[in-house]
Amino acid sequence: MRAITTLLAVWAFCVHSVAAQDLTALARVDPAQSGITDKWFGRTTINVSLSQGVPFRLFLLDAPARLVVDFQEADWSGVSRADLLPEPGRIADLRFGAFQPGWSRLVVDLAEPMLPVETGMPVDTASGAAKLEITLKTASAEDFAAAAGMPVDPSWTEAFVAPPKPQIPEAEDRFVVVIDPGHGGIDPGAERDDVTEKDLMLSLGRELRDALVRSGADVVMTREDDRFVALETRVAIAHQAQGDMFLSLHADALSQGGAKGATVYLLSDEASDTASDHLAARHNRSDIIAGADLTGSDDQVAGILLDLARQVTEPRSRALAAALVDGMAESGGPMNRRPLRKAGFSVLKSADIPSVLVEVGFLSSERDLANLRDPVWRGVIVAAMAEAILKWRDSDAALSPLVRQ
Repeated sequence: MRAITTLLAVWAFCVHSVAAQDLTALARVDPAQSGITDKWFGRTTINVSLSQGVPFRLFLLDAPARLVVDFQEADWSGVSRADLLPEPGRIADLRFGAFQPGWSRLVVDLAEPMLPVETGMPVDTASGAAKLEITLKTASAEDFAAAAGMPVDPSWTEAFVAPPKPQIPEAEDRFVVVIDPGHGGIDPGAERDDVTEKDLMLSLGRELRDALVRSGADVVMTREDDRFVALETRVAIAHQAQGDMFLSLHADALSQGGAKGATVYLLSDEASDTASDHLAARHNRSDIIAGADLTGSDDQVAGILLDLARQVTEPRSRALAAALVDGMAESGGPMNRRPLRKAGFSVLKSADIPSVLVEVGFLSSERDLANLRDPVWRGVIVAAMAEAILKWRDSDAALSPLVRQ
């Protein structure tokens, strides 16, 4: 109850404060006037300086402890994490950026339970500039848990949680490929220099979509632009599209082991090696990174793991993975020394759709990074992936009568 009351009070205050302002342009975040400061007596202040006032809401999430602030809408371009948090303290980490169309999000990881005791967004009447001011105070774990929880807002849930309904072709002989560019929006994925995994995989996904469409396949993208899509929603989109296969695209960064080269992953409860286990853990944190409430999500995901369906789907997924490994290797790759692996990626947990995850390369590898930034190399690897997918389609169709028997 406390969390909902705080949410409504903050929302109403902010809407009233900015009602007279021109909200047609984005509110720009000024990093020079923004920051986080630990103070005496267990208090921490968060200041976000904006070029104009905007409606916002905030709430707390537990396990792990987070403060989430949604803005309609703040432009975080040019702001770095170090601008706001030079060194961790009671605030362990933070991230910010686009969350859904018209909304951006700030997620603050708390090193200890803290509750907001003062919140406001005073607006300068002359300039329209505003500053979000949040004061947090150390609290007990019990009080934090009682205050935490995702706000109940049906309009928000319908607009931003329910997956979009993709256009489903009506032809009976359609072949629907669901392409899932990893990460997006507030979740950048791996970062290296001026490159983010989310941007690279969106570009690669679009190029693969175009190659498949030219070959007569129907393609549905889990995201068409830079937005956050929950892991469970990505799987739901594939089901709504009645996808014939699901392909998740990634290019992570691993410091240990000097990982490099393309790798294709299948779902498994037990990872094939330690590096794969670490990689799956990083990917599966995507929803936590974006400030999602994961209460009960494991049960929901587990509910779609139908053993009977997986008896049919698993060998089809293995054949798809093998086709991709062979096709990418023949094009020159380069491939990882163990290109076919297994791990517990949540995004692959569809019981009835053959699903694989491709790490096209690793941003932690100089060679892979150079390849991923090279449009010529991307064109070659995309063509190889598209050809492998179509070969698998034909082989899978030839085997389907035997599967039905």
